[in-house]
Amino acid sequence: MSRWVRSWKRRVGRLKAETYAIYLAYRDPRVPWYAKALIALVVAHAFSPIDLIPDFIPLLGYVDDLIIVPLGIALALKMIPEDVITECPEEARAVLDQDKRMARTGAAVVIGVWLLVTALAVAILVPIMTG
Repeated sequence: MSRWVRSWKRRVGRLKAETYAIYLAYRDPRVPWYAKALIALVVAHAFSPIDLIPDFIPLLGYVDDLIIVPLGIALALKMIPEDVITECPEEARAVLDQDKRMARTGAAVVIGVWLLVTALAVAILVPIMTG
């Protein structure tokens, strides 16, 4: 994997963690209403399947994802009280790490089920076909 791809994966992971962290801040009662309003817009835009500029438009399609979301996060972080800013990223990382473990466990279960179904199908079909 190239250094460029690894760099982008790290940035995307950081952006995902920051987006989740400001979502957690949104739920905190210490955050002022105007910060919550901005956070709601940024998080909704980040997770919305509909973009301001469609992704199929060359270069411009990714502008909203690569510029608007990070700028919205940066602005929201400036509005969030310092004590909330220090708590939320830690909680976000913990939740995202747990989600990764859950995803791996889920993948292992699905693979196991498919292997079991395949083994049963072979055990049932082989006698039928040879008999």
